[in-house]
Amino acid sequence: MESLKADLSASVTEFKRSPTRLIEQAGGRPLAVLVNNRPAFYALSAETFERIADLLDDLELAETAQQRLAEGDFVETDLGEL
Repeated sequence: MESLKADLSASVTEFKRSPTRLIEQAGGRPLAVLVNNRPAFYALSAETFERIADLLDDLELAETAQQRLAEGDFVETDLGEL
C-alpha cells in the first residue's frame, strides 16, 4: 500500500464535483486525490503552494551560498566604497 503525504483525501470523482469546496475544507492542508484508492495527485490552496515555492527558493539560495563559501573565492571590499 502506498503511503499518503496528506491527512485528507478524496476520490477523483468527488474532487471533480466540487474541487473548490474540498480545497477550502482542507484549510491550507494538502488534499490527496485518489484514483482506485491510490494517490493520483495532491491539491493545495494557492497560498500553500506559494509558501512551498518560497521555501524551495530559499533552500536553493542557501545551497548556492554554501557552495560559494566552500569555494572561498572572495573579493575584498569596503562597505564605504559601495
